Amino acid sequence: MNQMTSRSEIRVRYQETDQMRVAWHGNYIEWFEVARTDWLRTADLSYRELEEQGIMLPVLRVGCEYVQSAHYDELLYVDAALKEYNGLRLTFRYTVWLSGEGKLLAKGETEHVFTDRNLKPIRLARSAPYLHRLLLG
Repeated sequence: MNQMTSRSEIRVRYQETDQMRVAWHGNYIEWFEVARTDWLRTADLSYRELEEQGIMLPVLRVGCEYVQSAHYDELLYVDAALKEYNGLRLTFRYTVWLSGEGKLLAKGETEHVFTDRNLKPIRLARSAPYLHRLLLG
């Protein structure tokens, strides 16, 4: 399996916080998506290219464990890595860190399935062997 990890920088915007300047919990899921998209780019892939080839990657499950709060204007690092891949489904894991301090703020996972445009599950070994090999590493 591809063991590559990518790192994305996120600056907490004011609109992502409440009156106490604490980042709203739902933003972490959006930050996971930014990190996952960056991971694909690092692997020389993109959602656009996949979709142009008729390959979709819908989310099946999302989980996040919040350890500490992120606040307005803090610089965060979101690391993304491929945790599991079985030819049909894949799971990414994420960690969110406070830049400079190395303080863990959150960790989470998203599970996805490869489908065609009609959302019918597909096996990459047959549908996109190059992508299958890439994900295997």
